[in-house]
Amino acid sequence: MTKLGTYSASATVGGVEITMESGKLAGQAGGSVVCHLGETILLVTSTGSRAPKEHLDFFPLTVDFEEKMYAAGRIPGSFFKREGRPSENAILTCRLVDRPMRPTFHDGLRNEVQILITTLSADQSNPPDVLAINGASAATMLAGIPFDGPVAGVRMGMDRDGNWTVFPTFEWMDEEGVFDLVVAGRLNPDSGEVDVLMVEAEATEDAVTKIEMGAVKPTEEVLGKALEEAKGYLKQLCDLQLEFASKSPEKETRDFPLFAAYDSRVYDAVEKSAAKELGRILVDDRMDKKQRTDAIAELRDQAIDYVFANAGDVDVADDELEKQAKNAFRSLEKTLIRRRVVNDGVRIDGRGPADLRALSAEVGVLPRAHGSGVFTRGETQVLNILTLGMMRDAQRLDTIDPNTEKRYIHHYNFPPFSVGETGFMRGPKRREIGHGALAERALLPVVPSTEVLPYAMRLVSEVVSSNGSTSMASVCASTLSLMDAGIPIHAPVAGIAMGLISEDGKYTTLTDIQGAEDAFGDMDFKVAGTAEFVTALQLDTKLSGIPAQVLADALNQAKDARMDILDVITDCISEPRKEMNKYAPKVHVEYIPQDKIGEVIGPKGKIIREITEETGANIDVEDDAGRGVVRIYAADGPSADMALARIRAIANPVVPQEGERYYGTVVKTVDFGAFVNLTPGADGLLHISQLGGNKRLDHADEAVSVGDKLWVEVREVKNGNKFSLAIIEEPTAGAADDDDDEPEAAAETQPETRAAETRTEDKPAEPRAERGDRGRSRERGGDSDGGRERTRTRSRDGGSEDGEGRRRRRRRS
Repeated sequence: MTKLGTYSASATVGGVEITMESGKLAGQAGGSVVCHLGETILLVTSTGSRAPKEHLDFFPLTVDFEEKMYAAGRIPGSFFKREGRPSENAILTCRLVDRPMRPTFHDGLRNEVQILITTLSADQSNPPDVLAINGASAATMLAGIPFDGPVAGVRMGMDRDGNWTVFPTFEWMDEEGVFDLVVAGRLNPDSGEVDVLMVEAEATEDAVTKIEMGAVKPTEEVLGKALEEAKGYLKQLCDLQLEFASKSPEKETRDFPLFAAYDSRVYDAVEKSAAKELGRILVDDRMDKKQRTDAIAELRDQAIDYVFANAGDVDVADDELEKQAKNAFRSLEKTLIRRRVVNDGVRIDGRGPADLRALSAEVGVLPRAHGSGVFTRGETQVLNILTLGMMRDAQRLDTIDPNTEKRYIHHYNFPPFSVGETGFMRGPKRREIGHGALAERALLPVVPSTEVLPYAMRLVSEVVSSNGSTSMASVCASTLSLMDAGIPIHAPVAGIAMGLISEDGKYTTLTDIQGAEDAFGDMDFKVAGTAEFVTALQLDTKLSGIPAQVLADALNQAKDARMDILDVITDCISEPRKEMNKYAPKVHVEYIPQDKIGEVIGPKGKIIREITEETGANIDVEDDAGRGVVRIYAADGPSADMALARIRAIANPVVPQEGERYYGTVVKTVDFGAFVNLTPGADGLLHISQLGGNKRLDHADEAVSVGDKLWVEVREVKNGNKFSLAIIEEPTAGAADDDDDEPEAAAETQPETRAAETRTEDKPAEPRAERGDRGRSRERGGDSDGGRERTRTRSRDGGSEDGEGRRRRRRRS
């Protein structure tokens, strides 16, 4: 590969090589770096404007992630065939870079800074998002912008045994991953240690299945240890950036002026005029948010007037003086709130540090919605609505990542009226997309798979009132909607937002923070999970290092609050409803032999169109792992049943029943068992506990292989098409001959099986001899006709082959 720089530096972190180079591309940018992780390559630039924006009272940082489709060898799928607005994946990557970078720029910086990340190559194995954090920091260091770097980011994946892999690939996370953890931090120049700045983490989509099979649960204790382990890898990445920057040739530097938020004389005037009354307002816990906001706004106006009357010697324009007065008032408010929490243990609304606000939950609030719920925590309230659709309604993803579809979708809306304000309604902002994605990831691990629930799901969280942590309220409201709709989630999920305030070496953790506590605190972190483990975690801090014990205590305090919220949810609805909402679409899933797919579809789709026109149902047919999968969706049950009958009439599958025995073929092995083919289009699961005797197996292929044949019995049938199997001993030939003279009696003492549906390798169309009395083929010893062969197969109407409709008998075991 051609080098993309004139100088470079590399480091091996956790067995993975990271390379940075510069000097060839983007020479006019403030700083440019080409980063390599495998064959994923990013060009990252950081550029500051020539002049500051003095009129701004915030730091104008912009992070953009340019997702170039050519990086993955694709042509964009849009009409214009070029990249358009950023995808949700690109926006989330921007936020992932922005969150640890923004607090490390110097206070008072008013020059516009743009960090632009361009994907040059995407191998669809190594994720580019965390690599972008390291590239952004290195480029900013080269640009000479006032910045407390370096900042590094690392991704760690937890496997079933609780071990962590650094920079795991997409494939590794899909196959082995239980938990995905991204940690970012900066190198503290005073201590030489790494200060954690950000954490973004979630359980994988199939984490619950792996945990049920014995994988380590991602509990608070496990994650606390992982954060400490991550610091070592972050230190290596910071050292890499310092080595890389030292190789950079000298370049002309320029000054970036810093602007103080306010003059000390302005603060003195504000404190003198407003401190006493502001303190009284902040300790009056009888006020709600609106009353307190109105009272503070009125007092702020009075303080500004006092500044103009008594700080006129501050040599700035009137607009600037007003801005400084507002900043000084905000600083005073922050000081008073923090002082009361740390010294008195009392918060702005009178609660103690670990107290929750009043909680309530409701379900079924919208009659036509497939599922709905309202979750209220204090003055924060979220209405969530669930809509079920066909699998073809799943979102198609056109990104450089390998994932191309998403069936579980969560959207989060934050209208301005939720905080008593007005504003433009022009689509979701980055914050709304980020909050929606966090709530989506929190619930995804407990959502049933497509095989269990063949629906696409869209949940919409409408924030109707906000005063702190609407994203975690969206998690709770989503749980309510899913259970109200009858979705068999593995367990309810709740979320809670926590805060941390540090003064004079004393740390105070706050449960269920309000908006003001979020703004004036040193750290906020959101934790969502079930009663047993964490499903999602997001942490942002402004502190220079958090003691491990403080963080561990904060996580445990969050768990206590989560358990209280789960109690409120389960008191409202203890489990998913047994039946889905009557307005939800009805679905049947039918498995058919692969060679029947063409017959079901018909020439040019003729048969499918006829069934759709006659029944009103929508039908999807696809080839999945050598068998046909037919999904039937209809507005009502009779229409779906009618379409199912038509499909079965074409494919003629025979459905196994409980108690029946089959000589089946292993068609697939997984870590939790083996799938055994019983009849064409009907596979059953033989759980791994049935294999290996008393020996614990890690994978079914340790006991059986694809193609093996074995005797099994159907122990349980779920939803008409899910078969739970048990391995049994092969019936003896002698027992079969003994009952030959009385076939009907044999049917009562031995469960029936279906010979016509089981094939062998040597005689694919011939039934096995030891299958019970249905479909059994054997010689009758001593018969007068000299070995006359007698066969019996099941006809479509359930009768015998001669049409006499002999009654079927079966003993359930």
